[in-house]
Amino acid sequence: MDFVSRDRISSLPNPVVSHILSFLPTKEAASTSVLSKKWRYLFAYVTNLDFDDSDYQDGKPKSDVELSRSFMEFVDRVLALQGNGSVNKFSLECSNYDVDLARVTGWILNVLGRGVSELDLSILEYPLPSEIFVSKTLVRLKLGPANDLTLTLDRKDVFLPKLKTLYIDCVDVQERGFGFVKLLSGCPVLEELVLMNIGWENWKFCSVSVKTLKRLTFFCEETYENPKSVSFDTPNLVYLEYSDAIASKYPKVNFNSLVEAHIGLRLTEDQSGDADFSEEDYFSEGDEKKQMVGNATDFLKGISTVQILYLSAQAIEVLTFCCEPIPVFNNLIQLTIENNSEIRWDSLPGLLKNCPNLETLVLKV
Repeated sequence: MDFVSRDRISSLPNPVVSHILSFLPTKEAASTSVLSKKWRYLFAYVTNLDFDDSDYQDGKPKSDVELSRSFMEFVDRVLALQGNGSVNKFSLECSNYDVDLARVTGWILNVLGRGVSELDLSILEYPLPSEIFVSKTLVRLKLGPANDLTLTLDRKDVFLPKLKTLYIDCVDVQERGFGFVKLLSGCPVLEELVLMNIGWENWKFCSVSVKTLKRLTFFCEETYENPKSVSFDTPNLVYLEYSDAIASKYPKVNFNSLVEAHIGLRLTEDQSGDADFSEEDYFSEGDEKKQMVGNATDFLKGISTVQILYLSAQAIEVLTFCCEPIPVFNNLIQLTIENNSEIRWDSLPGLLKNCPNLETLVLKV
């Protein structure tokens, strides 16, 4: 390879080279700074920083303490090298308990002070600093997944005037629902919200009230209890994914603009047991109707204007035992249903009868 071909990238304009470096893992991008003074200067203007302590291995056996020390020194050097340069994205994953959380806070405050627009944090046993929730520059905030990453907003102001995407996964949100409401109320332009396994079944209530929201994912992998109260006031929402045990009640369900919904509602184990007894009584005693074991009627009425609907097999079971009557889906044109031989489809004929404009029916095996 001749010199011209080897040095072709160096001939590019400096902003272009810095932009290219932003797409490399930060550890690799930082290694270019030893090539020459020019490359050291260029790395200082890399705007995407991605740090993961699990990737900081050099092939030599080291203790967790040594690995954490090396990782922290590396992050310190990178941030010092960049000075006060602007940051677009900062991603930090710390899975080692030996990382100094005070230094972690210092890193986060550093990039907040430099106007970071995307912040992605997954840190073990870490109380999130309140400064995150008054950032004037954040557009995207991702918290988790991490064990014991805690979000406490008691007596703290929340104002994220530019935040459009909020992703919360396995984060302990304090104040049993009140802190969550306070968080959402401080996001005046929020468009996408992802909530994953945040333990709302232990809250007094969960309320998603955001007028600007367009996409919502609401997911809980496993729970043995029904959430006490879940409300949705999202009049401009067009896309919904909702997978969880059915709530005990749905005081408010406002999905006036909903176009597409993926519903994975399910019964708890106790409700499934009650449903089995109800089913036995229904067939053995000739009851006119099965006894309901929960009430998801208000929620299902709330999504009845949807055009595209995906139902899990468990959601069909919820229709059977937790919805009376089945709402009419006048706008529904496409329905996809997941098949499961262990789930009874008693409610399916009634559902199809109440979809007068259905054009496409898909049964997923």
